[in-house]
Amino acid sequence: MRELVATASSLVAPGKGLLAADESPATIGRRFASVGVENTEEHRRAYRQMLLTTKGIAAFISGVILHDETIRQNAADGTPLARLVEGAGMIVGIKVDEGAKPLAGSPGELVTEGLDGLRTRLVAYRQLGARFAKWRAVIQIAPGLPTPACVLANAEALARYAALCQENGLVPIVEPEVLIDGDHTIERCFEVTEAVQHAVFAALYRHHVELEATLVKPSMVLSGNRCAQQAGVTEVATATLRCLRRTVPAAVPGILFLSGGQPAQAATAHLNAMNTLPGPRPWTLSFSYSRALQEAPLETWKGDAARAAAAQTALYHRAKCNSAAATGRYTTALEGESHP
Repeated sequence: MRELVATASSLVAPGKGLLAADESPATIGRRFASVGVENTEEHRRAYRQMLLTTKGIAAFISGVILHDETIRQNAADGTPLARLVEGAGMIVGIKVDEGAKPLAGSPGELVTEGLDGLRTRLVAYRQLGARFAKWRAVIQIAPGLPTPACVLANAEALARYAALCQENGLVPIVEPEVLIDGDHTIERCFEVTEAVQHAVFAALYRHHVELEATLVKPSMVLSGNRCAQQAGVTEVATATLRCLRRTVPAAVPGILFLSGGQPAQAATAHLNAMNTLPGPRPWTLSFSYSRALQEAPLETWKGDAARAAAAQTALYHRAKCNSAAATGRYTTALEGESHP
C-alpha cells in the first residue's frame, strides 16, 4: 500500500494534473467528425502520439489516462505509447470500465459495467505499464432522477472497482459524474452531487478501500446547461467547495475535476477560484480534463501532420493555464501568452 500512496501523491504534485486521453473509439470519432478527420485506428494513434510527445508537457501533467487500444499501440518508430508517457516523466493510467449501460428497471438511468473479469485485466494493464486506473459513473439529473437505486448501484460498482485496483497494485480514480445536461439549477446540482458523493464514500468504506491511496474525479457543482440562470465563477467555486467539504474525507490526497462539457477557459477559471477562496482545503484540487485540454489542439491538428507542432503548442498552453489554476495563480492575462 505504501507504493500506492506514493503514486497517488505523485499524481497530485503541486501544480500538476492529468490529461484524460481515454476516449473510446466512438467518442473520439464524434470529436474527429467535428474537425473532418476520419475515425481510423491509425488516426487515433497519430493523434494520441502527438499529444503524448508535446515537449515540456510533464511540467504541468503528472499522468495520462489511456484507453485499452492506446496502451497497446506503438508510436511510428515502434516505441509503445505507454513508454512515451513514462519517458516524458509522467505516470501511465488506464480507463478500465466498459461504459454506461441502461439500468434495468430504471428508465432513463445508467449503470457502468465492466466488473466481470476486471481482476485479470488489471494484472495485464499493470504489466503494460499502468500504475493507476479510472472508472466513470454517470448520474443524470431530471424530474424524478436520479433514483436511489441508480445512485447506490453506481456507488457499489465504483467501490468494487477501487478495491480490485488496490488489490492489484493500481491507484483507483473514482469518477462519479453528475451530468451538466438539463435545465436544473445549481442548487439542484448541489443536492444531487452531495447525495452521490455521500453514497460513494460510504461504499468505499464498506469495501475497505484505503482512502490515502485513492483519488476522486468529480464533476463541479454547476447550473444545467439549459438552465435560464447560469451561476457565475465564484458561485460555482463556492458551491463545489461546500459540497466537497461535506462529503470527501481529508484522508483523500487529491481531487481531480473533470471538465464535464464546460468551455475550456470556464473549467480553468472555476478551478482557479476554488484554489483562491478562503476556508479549508485538506486535499489538493487539480484537474483531469479531456475536452478542456484537447479541444484546442484537435481543432488545430485536424489530421494534418504538418500542423502537429502548432497543435502541441495549443495543448501546452491549456496545460500551463490549468497548472496555474491548480495553485490559484491563473489570470486571463495568461491566455495571451506565447509558448514554445
